[in-house]
Amino acid sequence: MQNKRIKIGRNVALANDRPFVVIAGPCVIESEKHAFTLAASLKKITSKLKIPFIFKASYDKANRSSGCSYRGPGIDEGLRILARIKKELKLPITTDVHAEYQVSKAAKVVDFLQVPAFLSRQTDLIKACALTGKPINIKKGQFLAPEDMFNVIKKAETFGNKNLSITERGASFGYHNLVVDFRGLEIMKQSGYPVIFDATHSVQLPGGHGAYSGGNREFIAPLSKAATAVGIAALFLEVHENPEKALSDGANSLDLISFKRMLKNIKAIDEVIK
Repeated sequence: MQNKRIKIGRNVALANDRPFVVIAGPCVIESEKHAFTLAASLKKITSKLKIPFIFKASYDKANRSSGCSYRGPGIDEGLRILARIKKELKLPITTDVHAEYQVSKAAKVVDFLQVPAFLSRQTDLIKACALTGKPINIKKGQFLAPEDMFNVIKKAETFGNKNLSITERGASFGYHNLVVDFRGLEIMKQSGYPVIFDATHSVQLPGGHGAYSGGNREFIAPLSKAATAVGIAALFLEVHENPEKALSDGANSLDLISFKRMLKNIKAIDEVIK
């Protein structure tokens, strides 16, 4: 099996046998100032540790069960903010798209299109993303087996795009709970495509607090270490300077101090493995 390599932006390369990449940022854009300041802080940390970094943030959280959850600034304002971060901080950017009409707009700004886990079987959305020619990260649905992602990959390839990565983010285990089967990382690596581990969504408790999700952030570090020991292309992490006040997914977000501390350990593991 040959490890495929995909390029994100100008300087970041993803492959299962290359040094790991960090994809990090807040769950959702809370304001322009907040997103920009946090992106700058994350860049400073990752640059000092010499870890390749992709900034992530959502312009719209369209997949929440409660209608009163904060969704974000919307696609036009959100993409404007992400474009500024990309230009001024010189960072590659990723964000999730939820419908076909959003794809062409997002592709003009972001370097890496993300298909959310809930939409990993949506053929028209995957087709629209594939036809842009942009690299695509497809998150494995909580309801899918790892080997099911081979069909998803073939689907994207059918539409002419082989700039793909796939992401593990836990599997539904009863109500309000997710578990990670680390065999899945090895299974998905058999595709040859870069495999990403979404450590923070894997400790989410979907709908666990009634109108919003809970989480067990104390397990982010151990799960990240375990995934890195398997050998992966990237870690996906939601980070907030004050998770308790985050407008979305704070319960499964890292603060900046924990983020920095964890990455030092992760880098050491990654260097041993690779």
